[in-house]
Amino acid sequence: MSQSSKQDAQKSAKGAAATGKAAKGFTDEERAAMKARAQELKAEARASKNKADGESDVLAKIAEMPEPERTMARRLHEIITASAPALTPKTWYGMPAYARDGKIVCFFQSAQKFNTRYATLGFNDTANLDEGAMWPVAYALQELTAAEEATISALVQKATQSVAP
Repeated sequence: MSQSSKQDAQKSAKGAAATGKAAKGFTDEERAAMKARAQELKAEARASKNKADGESDVLAKIAEMPEPERTMARRLHEIITASAPALTPKTWYGMPAYARDGKIVCFFQSAQKFNTRYATLGFNDTANLDEGAMWPVAYALQELTAAEEATISALVQKATQSVAP
């Protein structure tokens, strides 16, 4: 680092201290999710990456969730694994997720995890749900009825039939 760069960094640090403003960064929840992801990557590197290990990790994460999200996540797990048996359950940033060829296709995000109003079923870009020039990739969930379950099953089937390379 050059002398000028060091001086600029020192001035910037002093300026932040002088104004009393804390630097904005990641929230506690975001830091926890990143830490969980680092642990997951280490576990994946050590593990043989078999489906049973991933499923037990997902079920353990689901068991940690508060109600009613625990029940919803269990039901989603059943729907996803039945609708797309080729997907491998695994955790992703501490959330239940389902992958194909090592890439996350869909995931469940608990509302409690990030202090949000509702739980989310999300799809990554590997789930080729493309429809026109714009399409949803995340769905808010407050409860699961037969109608939502049917929609989720159809979405997961579509996502896995045409996974993008």
